[in-house]
Amino acid sequence: MATVDPYVTYNGNCETAFNFYKSVFGGEFEYLGRFKDMPSEQPIPEEEAEKILHVSLRINKNTVLMGSDSSPMFGPPWVSGNNISIYVNTESEEEAKAIFEGLLKDGNMNMPLEKTFWGSLFGTLTDQFGINWMVSYDYEQTDK
Repeated sequence: MATVDPYVTYNGNCETAFNFYKSVFGGEFEYLGRFKDMPSEQPIPEEEAEKILHVSLRINKNTVLMGSDSSPMFGPPWVSGNNISIYVNTESEEEAKAIFEGLLKDGNMNMPLEKTFWGSLFGTLTDQFGINWMVSYDYEQTDK
């Protein structure tokens, strides 16, 4: 069965926010990557290089808090109110495809569901109600 985790987008202060959350919840980051770490055909602007591409902090056995900084490289600028996505991690490619297509009905695709450089099938969309979704299947599953 799919798990649902919050994914929050920040306007340049993701690292500060997640260091705060780490002080509150404890633990260590499962992943922290910067825009400069991302393979890209276009150069990453210097002012974007140190921004957080993705960070994840396990809150408990079943919940991971995830986040990133916004960047004009990846779509419209961050605006208060559109800075959260619901992240769905599935148990199979088939489940990811079915959920993605189901949520996409009368919505807008932001990033097609496709294999990524970080080892997931991943895509993003905004549903017909204006809610942002991220759908993922991780090829190397781990126990949560």
